[in-house]
Amino acid sequence: MTETIPEILKAHRSSAASPADTVARSYARIRAHNDPAIFISLRDEADAIREAETLAAAGRRDLPLYGVPVAIKDNIDVAGLPTTAACPAFSYRPAKDATAVARLRDAGAIVIGKTNLDQFATGLVGVRSPYGVPRNTFDPNLIPGGSSSGSAVAVAAGLVPLALGTDTAGSGRIPAGLNNIVGLKPSLGLVSTAGVIPACRSLDCVSIFALTTEDAWAALSAVAGPDTADAYSRTRPVGAIGPLAEGLRIGVPIAGQRIFFGDKESASAYDAAIARCAALGMQIVEIDIEPFYETARLLHEGPWVAERYIVLRSLLASDPDSIHPVTKEIILQGSRPSAVDAFAAFYKLEELRRVRDHTFQRIDAMLLPTAPTAYTVKQVLADPVQLNSRLGTYTNFVNLLDLCGLAIPSAMRGEGAPFGVTLLAPGGRDALLSSIGRVLHAQSGLPLGAIGYSQPPLEAFSADAAAGEIAIAVVGAHLSGMALNGELKTLRARYLESSKTAPDYRLYALDGCAPPRPGLLRVGSNKGSAIEVETWALSPEAFGRFVAAVPPPLSIGTLTLADGRSVKGFLVESEAVAGSRDISTYGGWRAYMSAKNK
Repeated sequence: MTETIPEILKAHRSSAASPADTVARSYARIRAHNDPAIFISLRDEADAIREAETLAAAGRRDLPLYGVPVAIKDNIDVAGLPTTAACPAFSYRPAKDATAVARLRDAGAIVIGKTNLDQFATGLVGVRSPYGVPRNTFDPNLIPGGSSSGSAVAVAAGLVPLALGTDTAGSGRIPAGLNNIVGLKPSLGLVSTAGVIPACRSLDCVSIFALTTEDAWAALSAVAGPDTADAYSRTRPVGAIGPLAEGLRIGVPIAGQRIFFGDKESASAYDAAIARCAALGMQIVEIDIEPFYETARLLHEGPWVAERYIVLRSLLASDPDSIHPVTKEIILQGSRPSAVDAFAAFYKLEELRRVRDHTFQRIDAMLLPTAPTAYTVKQVLADPVQLNSRLGTYTNFVNLLDLCGLAIPSAMRGEGAPFGVTLLAPGGRDALLSSIGRVLHAQSGLPLGAIGYSQPPLEAFSADAAAGEIAIAVVGAHLSGMALNGELKTLRARYLESSKTAPDYRLYALDGCAPPRPGLLRVGSNKGSAIEVETWALSPEAFGRFVAAVPPPLSIGTLTLADGRSVKGFLVESEAVAGSRDISTYGGWRAYMSAKNK
């Protein structure tokens, strides 16, 4: 039985199952699950199977998503299927795939169908659709979350292993949290939105739902990249998932600023997630989250709703009754802000972005509840606007502040509803979040989605740099948690491993350096000590910038590690250590500084 992408690929490449078998199984599961509100349109099964057979006949077993079935949120174009955005009156049949869909196909994925959503991606609840309410996979009384309701439920129920959603204010994270799956919200512009019906065009992201972080990352790697067809596309680093770095600083709200609307179970589950981070060796840093809440209020009280109005003003004029009443009420507000209102909000947002920068100088990532609580469908229908707003407490500010996000399962509440947490970091640090998230998800011990299967064991990572990267060993103030480690992170360096040098070096505490730093001197084969180092991977451009900033008497040379590998790293000129203290007996700079500061 195959569930995750590596398992599917293994079966396909070994001929234990064919892509056509896997596609047919998805359709069989859709029929057995029997929830007509998940998909707005399904592709003809025979057509999908023929595509899978053609793919297999082409012999492209090397493709990263070879024969993997995927579902697509129905505000993203798929050639041959209507795009409705959950509004029949808006429906059209696109001539070509959205860029993200085309890249999935190029990677070997097979599109199964288009999934339900809160109409025009306006909502976090999953109940604002004329096509029905997809059943929450754990409790049919609970909302499925939105707006990407169908995509999340399809993955959680095991109908497909992978689905695309969109995320403007939390639509790719809230339904993940409410269905015990992973929701990856990429950095702004990392994935093209060409062929996506805009909600707020300047903030929209194509998001990814999967059972594991690794699966979501496989999809992101396939779809990411600049696109000339998207004016908001950016050239941003993708990087690669790596092992958990030491000394990570995780920001959490000050206790008095944590909002759960009286939900003690969610509060307790969040405390447990923080404790797991600490147990994994992360440093917990309390932060003032009020400026982030203030940013969230800007999204719905400010002028950005005008972006939604731009998309629908023609339909509002010609057929207003075709729009869901709650959606229409929200979007009509977009006609009211003035240019003065807009610029006042833009100025305020820039001030809040400076606060963001200051906050992330103290932390590497933020850990927040994905949603503060969970509501029933009945509750949301009775109070559609306020409860929707509450669900976005920890999500609404993210795209305004250009943060990337990863929602992961964290716990099961007493009544059986999932509770999730979300990791956030500045745009461009998607790989860092996934490196943390995969480990934190594994530590939860939760099964995959609602299918009940255990999580696969975490794969070990190679300590070598990936193609196109350069590895560098750091020995002093650039170590994780030390004074200059932020320089590596600013350059989007990727942590590879902690290790030691061969016993060919002496370590000295150099005189007159601010901040204090050591010098590593090669003294000859087996004439020195094995010294602690960390290896980080940099792009060639970042490596050049890093090396150019190295001050004398330090330089970058070639180090020999304990296992015999050679890697670029810090060395010092022999003349510079005259009169400096030999601290080799400490085994490394971290141990020396710890002893010095006691």
